[in-house]
Order: sequence, then structure tokens, then C-alpha cells
Amino acid sequence: MKPTGDDVAGLIARSTPAVRRRDAETLTALMQEITGRDPQTWGTIIGFGSCHYRYPTGTEGDSGLLGFAPRKTATTIYLFDGVDAHSEALEKLGPHTTGVGCLYIKDLEKIDLDVLRGILERSLAWVEAGGTDQVQLTVTG
Repeated sequence: MKPTGDDVAGLIARSTPAVRRRDAETLTALMQEITGRDPQTWGTIIGFGSCHYRYPTGTEGDSGLLGFAPRKTATTIYLFDGVDAHSEALEKLGPHTTGVGCLYIKDLEKIDLDVLRGILERSLAWVEAGGTDQVQLTVTG
């Protein structure tokens, strides 16, 4: 997927319920600070920077270095290194659920933002280091 160039503020403004808008504004500022990159839309995802990924299966594509999507039921935070890499931190995070590479948060005010910052910083460092033999990552922007 390539950045779509849609308006980030517009995507946030259209997010429902109101807690998603509030959380999207907080996450945008946090991820921009961590990555040093401006937000851009990738469809309904707000991403920061860009990288090319390639799996041993031959599957490849492009993605943000860090990103999230303000979905109706929860905010989805994407972690290239997977949630298992952050199991200890996740125990201290506060209320959340997970998928293989996704962290779902319903209300940022109920979690520890310092813990989330640490998770995002470690995930970004993993991406910038090039991933592993299971996924090769090249920072492109």
C-alpha cells in the first residue's frame, strides 16, 4: 500500500465515537514525536515514515514505520515486530486486547502512556534495524 495523501485531520475528524478522535490526536502527536516524521494517510491508517517489507514467502509491500487506525470499536496500533515482543510491557499497559501484530485500545486515558511510548520506541527501533529473517524491512522515508 502507498500513502493515499488524504487529509490526516479530516480522517481524524470523521472518526467515531468522540473518544477515537481524542485518542487519534494524542497518538498522532506521540508517533510524530517518536518517529520525527509527519503523519500521512495510508487508506484509513495514519502512518509515519515508510518502509518496504519482504517476507521469505515472497510477499512484499510498503507500510508506515509506525501507524494506527481509529476504528469504531477500538484504536488499532500496528506493531511490525508483533505483540509477543512486548509481552512484559503489555502486562503494565492497562486495558487492551491484541492480535498477532495489532494492539487494540478503547481508551488511551485508561492506559499508561509511558509504557505505550516504550512499546512504540522499541518497535520503531526494530523496524529501523531491518527486521529479522522472517521479515526484511528497509526504511524508505
